[in-house]
Amino acid sequence: MELTAETLLEVALANPVNALITARLPALGLNQCMLTAGCLFQAIWNQQAQRPLDWGVKDYDIFYFDPDLSWEAEDQVIQAGRQLFHDLDVNIEFKNQARVHLWYRQRFGSDYPQLHSTRDGVDRYLIAGTCIGLDITTGELYAPHGLGDTEQGLLRINPKNPKPALFAQKAQSYQERWPWLRVVEACA
Repeated sequence: MELTAETLLEVALANPVNALITARLPALGLNQCMLTAGCLFQAIWNQQAQRPLDWGVKDYDIFYFDPDLSWEAEDQVIQAGRQLFHDLDVNIEFKNQARVHLWYRQRFGSDYPQLHSTRDGVDRYLIAGTCIGLDITTGELYAPHGLGDTEQGLLRINPKNPKPALFAQKAQSYQERWPWLRVVEACA
């Protein structure tokens, strides 16, 4: 059975933390706001492994796009988010996608292009099948590489962000938590 956007959202939002985050996020009024990354696709892997849907989720990533490139503006969002989600016992990370190119080299050791939207940030995850985001305004799932790899547990390098060493680290981290995941060549 093919994994659909509706099914992924149904499973991911059965995690009460995801449901609470998506219900509260509109209050922040963030431009191009998306809940993204592991809190969404890992719910599918956890369901397949018959684990709690939030098992292994290290953090809940919220991407938005603000042309104000100052740290102060991003920090205001982070502080407002901390207040909004103070009662949740999870790590929630807010990242202004307009600013990623300013700090990426220091954190990951290589250049990163300036992004022009939140989708651009989701498009650049290291693993193609993990490029998934939930648009908070529309409720639509964004998955530029489709959901096949997610459903089948395939870890394939993202052609939009080919960084083999970082890909290998990320893939190993996922395989340590979900051993049945398989690394495949981009052409496979």
